[in-house]
Amino acid sequence: MREVNPQETTRAYAFEMWMKAPMPMATFFKTLDVSRLRKISLKKRMKFNMLMCWCIGRAASQVKEFHMLPVGDKLIQYDSIAVNTIVANSQGEVSSCDIPFSDDLATFNADYLRLTRQVADTCENHDLTDSMVIGTSALAQFDINGAVGMYSGVFNNPFMIWSRYRKSWFKTSLTVSFQFHHTQMDGAHAARFLDLLQKEIEKL
Repeated sequence: MREVNPQETTRAYAFEMWMKAPMPMATFFKTLDVSRLRKISLKKRMKFNMLMCWCIGRAASQVKEFHMLPVGDKLIQYDSIAVNTIVANSQGEVSSCDIPFSDDLATFNADYLRLTRQVADTCENHDLTDSMVIGTSALAQFDINGAVGMYSGVFNNPFMIWSRYRKSWFKTSLTVSFQFHHTQMDGAHAARFLDLLQKEIEKL
């Protein structure tokens, strides 16, 4: 990771426009067809949430804006991406776990299982400060139509939320919300990311 001069990047105008905005975040909603994700999860006995996180990492790695993030009053460029998941820990509370993204599903799965188990047992967050982290929160036990993340003014990371998927005779669907800082990306970049996410799910 390194600081970059915003004026020497494609985010120069966005940096001027949105860095000091009182509410620089935007949120998109999209309903995904996750039929294949659910099928593979059941067939291969892999966690649905892990597969979802891997597809998010795959899609994000194809959008260059995910490698830059406003941090404080600076624009930081990252060489790597990680996906965060919220873990129910042994004390009945929740902890945060960053999983480094790997293009290899087996590697990502192994890291996911190892790190989430470690965080659950120790109740200590696992943070990767040298990667651009995409936050996620899966409320899989609930059925909600959507959620908008809170902007704290501290963390500018993109964030995704979803709840229980919905099954019909021929299709399993999942509504996600995607919150992003407008300095990091524009609406077109966010929409492209969500389209890529659908494609990654379909070709898994």
